[in-house]
Amino acid sequence: MLGAIIGDTVGSVYEFHNIKTTNFPLFDPRCNYTDDSVMTMAVADWLLTDPQHGMDTLEASFLNFAKKYPCPMGGYGPGFYRWLFEPETFEEGQRHPYNSFGNGAAMRCSANGWMFDTLEETERVAGLSAAITHNHPEGIKGAQSTAAAIFMARNGKSKDEIKEYISTKYGYNLNRTCDEIRAVYDWDSSCQGTVPEAMVAFLDSTDFESAIRLAVSLGGDSDTLACITGGIAEAFYKTIPESIALKIWELIPEDFKAIFRAMEAQTSYRLPSSLK
Repeated sequence: MLGAIIGDTVGSVYEFHNIKTTNFPLFDPRCNYTDDSVMTMAVADWLLTDPQHGMDTLEASFLNFAKKYPCPMGGYGPGFYRWLFEPETFEEGQRHPYNSFGNGAAMRCSANGWMFDTLEETERVAGLSAAITHNHPEGIKGAQSTAAAIFMARNGKSKDEIKEYISTKYGYNLNRTCDEIRAVYDWDSSCQGTVPEAMVAFLDSTDFESAIRLAVSLGGDSDTLACITGGIAEAFYKTIPESIALKIWELIPEDFKAIFRAMEAQTSYRLPSSLK
């Protein structure tokens, strides 16, 4: 989860000003967490506080975090913004799923990968965390595949095993390289145009930092790409460099830190030792 927040933060300054290289300052003075991190924390809080994983409590969590933490950078997509703040404009004047396949379904689901003991339950609840808004099959698939990759990574599966499972079950093309993607990739806010690329960045990486750099270097929706990649990379590499962990810890609110500590208490998730 912290890896997702780091990826979001590092990529925040490049979302609308892409940088097609891995050679960039990891923490630009302007960078900060965005709506991706806020909603990641909202899903984590929902998982921690509602064992039944109800849609009413997930909706309440989204609204609470959106109101409490107005995005310092970035912004919600128009569909999700309307769902959050203008529900009266929907049919019957209330919130309902709006058939979105936007990458917001995938960027917010990293906690799902740590919460459960089976892959099946991980995927099931990840689907719920998406379907409250992003109920298009591609939106649900984006969340489920991301959570599945994190679950497999934290349980010691190899990159080849993760690649094979995700490619076979979800149909994503993971046989490309970052160099191939970078040359032709442009802005794409869909799950199907973001999740596979984020996973290739993880597969091409050699450690946590290189995963983040590769994701950002692809261009496109940089913060969301790196958010997804960072969540998987943290689970796989089992470590985040101390300097990176400490920097992000300085930026996030105390409520976020409390959620991380609750995750440690209730799951196998562990923060870097430098943050203890």
